[in-house]
Amino acid sequence: MIIQRSTVDDAEEILALQKVAYLSEAKLYGDESIPPLTQTLSELRESYSRKTVLKAVEADRIVGSVNGRMSKGRCLIGRLMVHPEMQGRGVGTALMAAIEAEFPQAEVFRLFTGELSVRNIQLYERLGYQIYEWKEIPGSFGIVFMEKIGR
Repeated sequence: MIIQRSTVDDAEEILALQKVAYLSEAKLYGDESIPPLTQTLSELRESYSRKTVLKAVEADRIVGSVNGRMSKGRCLIGRLMVHPEMQGRGVGTALMAAIEAEFPQAEVFRLFTGELSVRNIQLYERLGYQIYEWKEIPGSFGIVFMEKIGR
């Protein structure tokens, strides 16, 4: 497996992966209108102008991705995804290490996930992230915000 920067030319394949990878989250929350499933190709392509997007490639196929961007000394990490067939093989851990390495200047790394996403929370905790805030989405579920000190 190789982890490298993604380009806008990868957007279509990453969007297809995103739709497959986030289906389990949609089922967990009983909501298929979550942003990763409703994002359009043009929206994803446009995000490349603001974010560093990494991809994990195995056998000429993108099997994982994550993105990050700097804001006020913080690296904001988003959309960690791994193809369901590749989960549990260290792809997510490798992507997280790679995105953190892209931002050595970050004072802190931040991300969020849904409160019911126990496997995600456990992964992030194993990587040194701690919950610093929990917010309820009115009429829905809670979001867990996590951070890890950088530098």
